[in-house]
Amino acid sequence: MVLLQASTEALNFTWILIVSFLIFFMHAGFAMLEAGQVRSKNVANQLTKNLLTWSIGVVAFFLVGAGVASLAGGGGWASAYMTSGTGWINWLYGAVFAMTGATIVSGAVAGRAKLRAYVTYTILLAAVIYPVVIAMTWSSSGPGLVEVITGTAFTDFAGGMIVHGMGGVAGLTAAAVLGPRMGRFNEDGSANVIPGHSMTFAVLGTLILAFGWYGFNVGTSAIIGDGFLGEQLGRVAMTTTLSMSMGAIAAGGVAWAQTGKVDTLYVANGLLAGLVGITAIPHVTTWWGALLVGIVSGAQLPIVFKFVESKLNIDDVCAVFPVHGSAGIIGTLMFPFVAIPSAVDSIASAFIAQAVGVFLIGGWTLTATFVVWFALKTLGESRVTPEHEQEGLDVSEHGVETYPEFGSGESVVADGGIMSEDIEATRGTNDD
Repeated sequence: MVLLQASTEALNFTWILIVSFLIFFMHAGFAMLEAGQVRSKNVANQLTKNLLTWSIGVVAFFLVGAGVASLAGGGGWASAYMTSGTGWINWLYGAVFAMTGATIVSGAVAGRAKLRAYVTYTILLAAVIYPVVIAMTWSSSGPGLVEVITGTAFTDFAGGMIVHGMGGVAGLTAAAVLGPRMGRFNEDGSANVIPGHSMTFAVLGTLILAFGWYGFNVGTSAIIGDGFLGEQLGRVAMTTTLSMSMGAIAAGGVAWAQTGKVDTLYVANGLLAGLVGITAIPHVTTWWGALLVGIVSGAQLPIVFKFVESKLNIDDVCAVFPVHGSAGIIGTLMFPFVAIPSAVDSIASAFIAQAVGVFLIGGWTLTATFVVWFALKTLGESRVTPEHEQEGLDVSEHGVETYPEFGSGESVVADGGIMSEDIEATRGTNDD
């Protein structure tokens, strides 16, 4: 019996480590997706923000965030440095989820946020904002806050609202406080398109994220409980795949209906929106429910993006809110309508609980994010100068050019070749 228990724990903890590595690899996807959607003059800045989100955020979550989550959840202060062994495996598993939520914000504030402002916010998100969110839900020592209020538990299996919805709301709020990029909107409020520099990077990032998402969703389930959890694992894998696929189809279809063209970036982001939409409920959704969640999550993407752009005049560079925010909210709220019968006692009670959870998480995130970015803005520390924005953040913030051979025209050896003046000299020699 002892050997069986040890084997079960070994398999489950090994599984947790593997899926944690998969979720960590999603940062490569975020880096490529965001780098592809920004101007070439801001690519290094975006990549640096992605690197620092993980590096700084994970330390903040280790030293402070995990303790805040435990304390706010009613369990007393129990930070990650106070544990050992398998406790650190559990911490890492929580950390990769936390850093996924954190890195979402960088795509919304791309092209104009100061690096130190973004880093400051990342530290506070990892140390306080996200930990308070999970204290209401996953890290609560007793019934979660929603269950205390409504009498019905809040359902979020893998972070559709807790991680992605939170990140989407945070990104939209930060972008609103920061203001749009130069030239994004005209005086009459009409929008100008500022295209990203590489569709290839954006699509590559999308597919890397989709690969990592299997760790995010399927990995949330242990593999052995009282027995092999094949029923749950199979359902999560199936619903995740179907919703992902329908998200891409629906977003592309709506874009085609609006413009007569199938927009590649909408298809890519629609695929991600389908993944976000199902993330809260993949363990209890029917097969047809997964198709429906994907359709709704993908279809809303072009519509919500246009609303944010045209009506709110918020410059959400990487469509963070429609991909992560509204898709996460919608998928979470759809739970009682698409779930298998055994998962829901009362559709009305379940919907109220989901709505209260969305309100609490969204309200806390919006308020905390607004306070931080408004304080930074008041201190004059939120945004780069117009000159630096025009020049590009790669040069002004990092002193580099991502594509130096297309840069200032100075002699630059980017690929081991010879400089321009040497070429001229060679031509002269050959002519002789």
